[in-house]
Amino acid sequence: MPKRAVLFAGQGAQYVGMARSLAEKFPPARDFFDRASELLGFDLLDTCLNGPEERLNATDVSQPAIFVASWAAVEWARAEQPELLDGIEAAAGLSLGEYTACVWAGVFEFESGIRLVVQRGRAMQTASERVPSGMASVLGASREQVEQLIADVSQAGRLWIANLLCPGNIVVSGETAALEALERHVGERDDGVRVVRLAVAGAFHTPIMQPAQEALSAAIDATELRDARCPVYSNVDAAPHTAAVEIRELLKRQLMSPVLWEQSIRRMVEDGVEEFLEVGPKRVLRGLLRRIDRTLKCVNLEV
Repeated sequence: MPKRAVLFAGQGAQYVGMARSLAEKFPPARDFFDRASELLGFDLLDTCLNGPEERLNATDVSQPAIFVASWAAVEWARAEQPELLDGIEAAAGLSLGEYTACVWAGVFEFESGIRLVVQRGRAMQTASERVPSGMASVLGASREQVEQLIADVSQAGRLWIANLLCPGNIVVSGETAALEALERHVGERDDGVRVVRLAVAGAFHTPIMQPAQEALSAAIDATELRDARCPVYSNVDAAPHTAAVEIRELLKRQLMSPVLWEQSIRRMVEDGVEEFLEVGPKRVLRGLLRRIDRTLKCVNLEV
């Protein structure tokens, strides 16, 4: 059997109606949502199913929603189609998804994971409300071009590269005024580059998240972590890790570090991964895989 890796979706993949079929065909899924709802103080599954969209898109809601839905899908597969999980020897997740990857690898249990994700979402939402900010995908440009675009609008405000997703798709993150200036600047050009705003509340993976990182670091330090039973590829350095002490520090650094997604996928392939299982809403990660290497095989476990 070919070596396989599991990939978990991150924030931005949420949509109103997600997890409906999962909740209908797999009653235990409701238990995972109920456990999260107790921490949150509202019905998380109802928000997933019925919205409103603005509420589901809020960082403190979308993060636990995607985390819970993704893990419930894994448990459904374990019970109903265990062959989907055969041969998986590595895990990774896009930003938020790295927490689900850690549950998969046994670094911490679901209960600890959802507590961390709830605190992560709340801390990031609070940090976002302090500084008007956001994120946008820059499509059709190289890293060098994006860096130049950031320099071109630097007088408007702070802006950083936040996610290196795949060739031609780099996410920038920063102050709202800088994003608006970037949109105007790119709109004046005629080179095929586009800027698309993302449905997130703030400038994730930048220094603007320092207050959130401090709050989350304390929560991570208070959580018991175990060595991973399979390598978890970190967003921070795109390298595989199994030691709990390393994973703990990388999770703490993640909120202010760029997500090295393309580099992570390429490293997995170098390490012998031939097939991927994508878990989470929509098929965002499969699309990124195809842009990185069209020969890579990917099976989807949607929620």
